[in-house]
Amino acid sequence: MTSDGTPDAGHEARYRAIAADLAAKIRSGHYAPGEALPPQRELSASYGVTLMTLRQALRQLSDERLIVQQPGKGTFVAPPHLAYQLDSLRSLVDDLRKQGHEVRTAVAGRAVRRAPARIVAELRLRPGDTALRLERVREFAGRPAVHQVSWIRRPVADRIRDRDFTAVSLYTALADAGVTVARASEVVRPGLLDPAAARHLHEPPGSPVLVSSRITYTLDATPVVSDHATILGSMMEIRTERAATGISLTWGAANG
Repeated sequence: MTSDGTPDAGHEARYRAIAADLAAKIRSGHYAPGEALPPQRELSASYGVTLMTLRQALRQLSDERLIVQQPGKGTFVAPPHLAYQLDSLRSLVDDLRKQGHEVRTAVAGRAVRRAPARIVAELRLRPGDTALRLERVREFAGRPAVHQVSWIRRPVADRIRDRDFTAVSLYTALADAGVTVARASEVVRPGLLDPAAARHLHEPPGSPVLVSSRITYTLDATPVVSDHATILGSMMEIRTERAATGISLTWGAANG
């Protein structure tokens, strides 16, 4: 340390070298995604440094999103992140598979139900109308990452309700049924994991998540699907390509 309390150059070089060595081991697969790193005392001893120096190295790796530190449990290699692209009109699974990710879909529920008030408003239904409620869980890197509930208006829903949604995306099923999707309006907000989704994602309620609300429209501007997806914040990041023209990305104040 220098006289003003800041790390000296030698100290900084040591923790940066440790961070670089651990990062290389993570990227090479020596430490696999989700695997626990050795305890901090063991690591500090193996590198011949103090715990403070080691912790600065781990802080750097955490800032680079290579590790996740869980109080009381240890330090783990971060899972690979899914990139949720905002520059296209594709289903979530189609988007991720295009990026080279292996995604597994499990259908958690499928039933025609009376649409709740929110869905009545979003799909412009009449009070008392029914719609198909499709509930799915997306698994990535061997663990659940996304809980998604889609409401599809009838009579479109009647033409696709028996499709195998573990293998076919909703947008593909709509296209096969002769429904042309023209556009979608989507809002993605930070949120906290609610108990219902927590049961499917195997994470504690209150964990940080991204919440996507998307309404999909046909060529005649009829809202045909209302999607609500809960995405684990530790598993996904949002990306978009910006240009002078093209995608319209609007920033707004969050409603309290």
